[in-house]
Amino acid sequence: MLDSRMRRLLAPVLDAAGRKLALAGVHPAALTIAGWVAGAGACAATALQAWPLALGLWLANRLADGLDGPVARASGSTDAGGFADIVADFSIYAGIILGLAVALPATRLACVALLTAYYISGTAFLAFSSISERRRQKLGDNRSLQFVGGLAEGTETIVVYILLLALPAHAVVIVWAFTAAVGITAIQRVGYGLRLLRGSGPPARSQAGGLR
Repeated sequence: MLDSRMRRLLAPVLDAAGRKLALAGVHPAALTIAGWVAGAGACAATALQAWPLALGLWLANRLADGLDGPVARASGSTDAGGFADIVADFSIYAGIILGLAVALPATRLACVALLTAYYISGTAFLAFSSISERRRQKLGDNRSLQFVGGLAEGTETIVVYILLLALPAHAVVIVWAFTAAVGITAIQRVGYGLRLLRGSGPPARSQAGGLR
C-alpha cells in the first residue's frame, strides 16, 4: 500500500548512493549476498531471542536490499540479479517468521497462518509477473519483475518486522493482524490479476508464431 509513495520519496537518495557505489566498483551481487547474510543472521538471532541483534541485522538486510537495485541500474542490471534478489527477499521474510516460531511457541499457529498467506500471495504475484511478461504487459515498474500492489507490501513488512523484533511480548497479536493484511493482499492480487489478464486480449506471439 505504501511502496509506491516510499519509492518516490527514497528513490533520489538511493539512486544517488547507488551511482556512487557503482563508481566505487561495488557489484550489486555483493550487496545482495551481504544483505542475505545479514538477514540469515537476523533469522538466527530471532530464534535465539536476541532481539536487539535481530532488529539490527534486519535493518541491515533492508538497507542492502534498498541499494542493490540502484547499483544494478547504475552498472547494468541482469535477469540473474533480479532473480537472486527476489529469492533472497522471500527466504528472509519466511526465515524471520520461522525463527519467531522457534523462539516463542505461543506464536506458532499465527506463524503457520502467516506463512500460508505468504504462500498464496507470493504465488499470485509470481504467476502474474510471469504471465504479464509473456503478454508484454507493463505496469510502469522498472524492477526485474512485474509487481502487483496490495494492502501489505514491502514497506508494511519492514514496519511489522520491526514491531515484532522490538515488541516480542506482543508478537501473537502482531502476527495475526499481519496475517489478515497479507490475506487481504492475496485476494487483491488474485482479483487484480484475473481482471487484467481476462481483459488484456490474447497473448503476444513471437515472429515464429510461438507464445512468448
